[in-house]
Amino acid sequence: MSTFKALVVTKPDTGYSCNFADFDERDLMEGDVTVRVTHSTVNYKDGLAITGKGPVVRRFPMIPGVDFAGEVIATSHKDWEPGDHVILNGWGVGETHLGGYAERARVKGEWLVRVPYGMTHAQAMAVGTAGYTSMLAVMALEAHAITPSRGPVLVTGAAGGVGSTAVALLAQAGYTVIASTGRPEEADYLKGLGASEVIDRAELTGPPRPLGKERFAGAVDTVGSLTLANVLSQIKYGGAVAACGLAGGSDLPSSVMPFILRGVSLLGIDSVQCPLVVRKEAWRRLANELDRDKLDAMTSSIPFDEVRETAASILDGKVRGRVVVEIG
Repeated sequence: MSTFKALVVTKPDTGYSCNFADFDERDLMEGDVTVRVTHSTVNYKDGLAITGKGPVVRRFPMIPGVDFAGEVIATSHKDWEPGDHVILNGWGVGETHLGGYAERARVKGEWLVRVPYGMTHAQAMAVGTAGYTSMLAVMALEAHAITPSRGPVLVTGAAGGVGSTAVALLAQAGYTVIASTGRPEEADYLKGLGASEVIDRAELTGPPRPLGKERFAGAVDTVGSLTLANVLSQIKYGGAVAACGLAGGSDLPSSVMPFILRGVSLLGIDSVQCPLVVRKEAWRRLANELDRDKLDAMTSSIPFDEVRETAASILDGKVRGRVVVEIG
């Protein structure tokens, strides 16, 4: 196959554009593993990249898509052979390195993780960066000794991809999960994933007090800005917040009070450059601990041709849970 179907972002003089094109395999970037991509997914970052509403893409032309799953078809890397089934999350793919919204990808072998035994490519992308980030957040809270016995854990942006998976993972691990969402119609969905209580995001979007009532032992925050500031002010003594998103903004209008008077910790979660040993552990745990029925309940699938429309919808807060893109 000398050419293949790809979604390509360009930035000509007339402005930012994103269209399907026949891409020449010879124009793929440097790498020692070539993958036949079968599935990808749509994350919030992908929505920003496709629409141009955020500075995600830093090289043009670019094939967006920060995730993919597929089969190795050519390799010179010691760890991989043709026929191996692999996952890629992050490493600048879809930002500075040609990404996953294409029928072919060429990447560095050390960027890849093996698809867990018993998991399909579609299930791997139902998890995707969102689910993998959720597991990193759960692991960070655990490492900070935030156990179920310490009290409820809050998840903000709970109806989104990261939030939905975090709710399911925390509930499966025995935590009392409080889900915050701006979509009250999703309350039954969130309770089906394991949330004990669903609260309106309006409770967390007003002007934050330096310290509020101690409500949560910990939190997974996907929103940032005023929401994160309010969450920090309501964390119990010695608690922690795993921050992994900025759907509400990248600012943090908070104070040092939660940190110096209650010993609260703010745990940054990065999925892009996360070390391989941690990635492997996250995927091992996802394969073993994420309820497949709950994963199915939070997942929908779309054909490759619909990815641009879905990207716009995810930025508008109209996408629930996870979306798998069927590529090839």
